[in-house]
Amino acid sequence: MTTDSDTDTGTPGEADAEATGAAVFEEHRPLLMGVSYRMLGRVADAEDVVQEAWLRWSGADRTGVREPRGYLVRVTTRLAIDRLRHLRSRREAYVGPWLPEPYVTDYAGTVPDAAERAVLADSVSLAVLVVLESLSPLERAVFVLREAFGYPYADIAAVLDRGEAAVRQLAGRARKHVDERRPRYEVDPAERRALTERFLAAAAGGDLAGLMSLLAPDARLIGDSGGLAKAPVRVIESADKVARFLHGAARKGIEAPAFRLAEINGGDALVVRSGDHVDSVFQLDVADGRIQCVYIIRNPEKLRSVPPR
Repeated sequence: MTTDSDTDTGTPGEADAEATGAAVFEEHRPLLMGVSYRMLGRVADAEDVVQEAWLRWSGADRTGVREPRGYLVRVTTRLAIDRLRHLRSRREAYVGPWLPEPYVTDYAGTVPDAAERAVLADSVSLAVLVVLESLSPLERAVFVLREAFGYPYADIAAVLDRGEAAVRQLAGRARKHVDERRPRYEVDPAERRALTERFLAAAAGGDLAGLMSLLAPDARLIGDSGGLAKAPVRVIESADKVARFLHGAARKGIEAPAFRLAEINGGDALVVRSGDHVDSVFQLDVADGRIQCVYIIRNPEKLRSVPPR
């Protein structure tokens, strides 16, 4: 006798396996997104990589997978390397300075360990991600897995299908390169927030003297618009020039501006809203009580993942 269940395309066991597979993937999704974003610097590209990893996972024979985390990280990292190689040619034609896409984080609320929180925040900061752009895709993968997520060299070798000695060489070159170029200071979160709030008050109020008092003498301003919004097409250098640019931009203003602080790329950032959309994101590099660099992201394509409120 034939029953309705006999004609189903799947069995209860297969349905349970699919549900378990989906649950395992969702458990590891934040890790996979973290790896992908640090590799690519764009939320949309990272999400595409994670989606492709899901398709690979859901279509794979998982009966022989003993360590899903390792399997998923391996697939995701290799996909991200391929995507990064493709993106390099597009970025060479980018209009003006290129900055990573703002990535909304919540380490303050989700990572209780202060040391772990500091490592994650540093590895996803705009300053470090800008430096990572100058690494080769393989160097970047090794640096991300080792420095941000603490993977042993043997595990990274398995992810990249390379010998452990080669991975150690890649790690050494990457770490030396990053250490030579990234900012050499640690920032107290409370100090960064206080300076960000003072920066907002001075910039919004058109207080040129106030801006000058917050900036280090050799401060820089880097704006990213991709040619799709108004922003400087070259890096502005010196406190005087940075302050005057910000003062002039504040005087011209935007329509119906609103401001809020948000944790972006592991630290406080200023989100500027115009009406119902995000107009720009400001983030500051701070050291010794002064602003060393002002990052401004105005490319509308890079602001889609930032909630307006």
